[in-house]
Amino acid sequence: MKRYAIITGASAGIGHEFANQLAKNGWNLILIARRKNKLQEICQQLKQDFSIDTHYIVADLSGINQPQKIYDYCKKNTLNIAMLVNNAGYGVPGDFEKSHWQTHSDSLQVMLNSVVELCHLFYPQMQHEKYGRIINVASLAGFVAPTAGHCLYGATKAFLIRFSHSLNLEGKEHGVHVTALCPGFTYTEFHDVNGTRGMVSKLPKFMWMNANDVVSQGINAVEKNIPFKINGKINRIIAAVSSSTPDWFSRMLFAGKSNKYRKR
Repeated sequence: MKRYAIITGASAGIGHEFANQLAKNGWNLILIARRKNKLQEICQQLKQDFSIDTHYIVADLSGINQPQKIYDYCKKNTLNIAMLVNNAGYGVPGDFEKSHWQTHSDSLQVMLNSVVELCHLFYPQMQHEKYGRIINVASLAGFVAPTAGHCLYGATKAFLIRFSHSLNLEGKEHGVHVTALCPGFTYTEFHDVNGTRGMVSKLPKFMWMNANDVVSQGINAVEKNIPFKINGKINRIIAAVSSSTPDWFSRMLFAGKSNKYRKR
């Protein structure tokens, strides 16, 4: 039976790069995003270039019924899901009270609830088949000290790291590998969407990685069943410093720097 990989947020950035690299590795794909035309274009191109089977599902993961919709589509079409890449996500700029609750609720649904639900829906079959790969795209923000502005983003990513680590421990005896992928600043559309491109573009180039390297490291990490992967030497140093210093010092150290890339 053919094996398929689901990729959420597949129309751009890291998600699109996952589609490219997995297609090159022979994976059949089910791509999830909101932009139908873009999904159609990517599916057609990957099918032509790599002779794989491709599907797409137009879904806005801020809707509470969307994970079930994705699962039902796969069941109806008897698609064997052997890999799940939970990549969809975005940041809500500004201080907490400056955004309506619905804005925060939608972001939590996309980056937290839908991730956990998709894992809950597809993990049992992977466990039954004794084979599965799950990559939850988290962030370096899940390791570093909290900052003012974008206050739900780091908290959500910290949850994903812990959740992925726990599921990794449960899944390893059943052949299911789970990895939290934790990139830092990456060249994608992410900062254009949340309106911080002008701020983060002032950061030094050594702080940045390209999506190709982030994704290839993520695929390698999940194959090795590494519970979390922090991309890049600089980011690993930042995470280590944050975790090894007292909380008060870490908060003080990162608070001053965060004003350069956190929109308030």
